[in-house]
Amino acid sequence: MSEKPTKHTKVLIIGSGPAGYTAAVYAARAMLKPMLVAGMQPGGQLTITTDVENYPGFADVIQGPWLMEQMREQAKAVGTDLVEDHIQSVNLKAKPFEAIGDGGQKYTADSIIISTGAQARWLNIESEEKFKGFGVSACATCDGFFFKDKTVAVVGGGNAAVEEAMFLTKFASKVQLIHRRNELRAEKLLQKKLMENKKIEIIWDSVVEEVIGDEEPKNVKGLKIKNTKTNEMSELKIDGLFIAIGHDPATSLFKDQLEMDNTGYLITKSDSTETNVPGVYAAGDVKDKIFRQAVTAAGMGCMAALEAEKYLASN
Repeated sequence: MSEKPTKHTKVLIIGSGPAGYTAAVYAARAMLKPMLVAGMQPGGQLTITTDVENYPGFADVIQGPWLMEQMREQAKAVGTDLVEDHIQSVNLKAKPFEAIGDGGQKYTADSIIISTGAQARWLNIESEEKFKGFGVSACATCDGFFFKDKTVAVVGGGNAAVEEAMFLTKFASKVQLIHRRNELRAEKLLQKKLMENKKIEIIWDSVVEEVIGDEEPKNVKGLKIKNTKTNEMSELKIDGLFIAIGHDPATSLFKDQLEMDNTGYLITKSDSTETNVPGVYAAGDVKDKIFRQAVTAAGMGCMAALEAEKYLASN
């Protein structure tokens, strides 16, 4: 089998959420002919988000997958080379930068924009893995519908957990929020809404030890939970479990090549998307653990493209 010819581009964009697509739109309009490698989940986290009510420009509720489809079409229309591949290794130590796809395709680039995003964190217990997709989920907007008039539990204490719990009350008859501490990290306004919701019960100082369920057909029946203060074990009867304990950035690819913080988020210069390697930029959830919004990711994608354009012009 002969080797595939190397693909070269001035701007290689790795990842295809709001940050990647926006970077592509700006880079293409700057006549840089960018190449965007979509990755394993084209569209990123928005493809598992149904109702989007906070993206500017739309008075009506829009769907996450639709928004990503629109951004993709826009990037394509202005001249982005969209590639279906998944980058599995990069070399940022030499110029031009190099990236290798799953099938061995080699890409070289004069500049790189990293927009690989983040993924949901799991509890990492065996029983959770066993019932993933059979009553255990990390996405209320994807799976909440299946729990109409049922009892569900949400694990977490931040904005995401509170939002998931609130969303689930649209379907479930009862939602139990399990949090390992005795106070939530979520913003005050959200906490107030949560406390006012009659369908939600908060179980403080508790962690999930085991998911209990049937083998055939596979479904969740309950949870074993442990009180973190007394170590007392108890059982909850539930039909579904939603995990909302945060996200991990998709940055393992750049380990030992780019500066990261202790949780793996890429570090960029102040008011910039530039990493510690000149010509390499990071945009969206891969570097942002504070806002994590589609609109801030898109804004950073724009910044990255403009910075890459400036970098290429001066080199």
